[in-house]
Amino acid sequence: MANVTFKGNPVTLLGNEVKVGDKAPNFSVLANDLSPVTLENTKGQVRLISAVPSLDTGVCDAETRRFNEEANSLGDVKILTVSVDLPFAQKRWCGANGIENVQTLSDHRDLSFGEAFGVAIQELRLLTRAVFVVDSNDTVTYVEYVSEATNHPNYEAALEAARNAK
Repeated sequence: MANVTFKGNPVTLLGNEVKVGDKAPNFSVLANDLSPVTLENTKGQVRLISAVPSLDTGVCDAETRRFNEEANSLGDVKILTVSVDLPFAQKRWCGANGIENVQTLSDHRDLSFGEAFGVAIQELRLLTRAVFVVDSNDTVTYVEYVSEATNHPNYEAALEAARNAK
C-alpha cells in the first residue's frame, strides 16, 4: 500500500492500492440528490477522480476549485470529487462556491469508493488525498496517492493525463 501520512502521522489505508494499467474497480457512492452513482454511470467517458478528506478544508476547497476551473480545457472529461462529506454538505458547498463542472460524490455511507481505490483512512474514516484518471475503457491511466494527505496533488500531471486519456 501507499505510505501516507495525515498531518505528519502515518495512517492505515483500507482496500487495495490501484495501479496504472488496472481495470478501475466499481464502487457505489451518493450524488448530492442521494441517488446512487457507480463507475458504470460514466461508462465510455474519461474520468478524472479526485479523492479528498473534506470539502470544508483549505486544500480540498482549492483542489476542487482548480479542477472546476480546468474542466473546460479538458473537453469531454468527467471530473468527480469524492469525499465522506454528507451529500447535503457537498451540495451546499458547491452552491456557495459556484462549482458547476465537478460532480461531488459522497462515500459516507459505506466507504465503497474508499475501499475499492485504497484511499479510506482507517483511523479517521476519511479519504486520503489521491487523484486517478480512468480512460473510456475503464483502465486506470494515472494514479497519485499524495504522500501527505494535507498537501496538494500534482495538478499539472493529473490534468495532462486526463487530456491524453481516450
